[in-house]
Amino acid sequence: VQLQASGGGLVQAGGSLRLSCAASERTFSRSVMGWFRQTPGKEREFVGSISASGYSTLYADSVKGRFTISRDNAKTTMYLQMNSLKPEDTAVYYCATRRAGFSVVAANEGAYDYWGQGTLVTVSS
Repeated sequence: VQLQASGGGLVQAGGSLRLSCAASERTFSRSVMGWFRQTPGKEREFVGSISASGYSTLYADSVKGRFTISRDNAKTTMYLQMNSLKPEDTAVYYCATRRAGFSVVAANEGAYDYWGQGTLVTVSS
């Protein structure tokens, strides 16, 4: 499975960005997907997860109410809409997927089997 994250860039605090994660496999529609982020010197942290159907989502407290995960299974693409961005949201954002057949959204990175290369989001104050 190959994942390609895109959409990162520089934005002012309070602004918005939408990240995309394109998957190479048709099993995408049966896979739980997730977003994580990492800043230099820190552990990678969970941002959010979405079930295969898209009906179930899970968010980190730090982004709840500001970020929204969605997916388009026909396009094998997942999205992360980020609003009201803060300087502390600055990080490299990674998308990840669990193997097809696992139905539970998950916050621990060990639950994910495949990872994209990351896209940098920089929020200026």
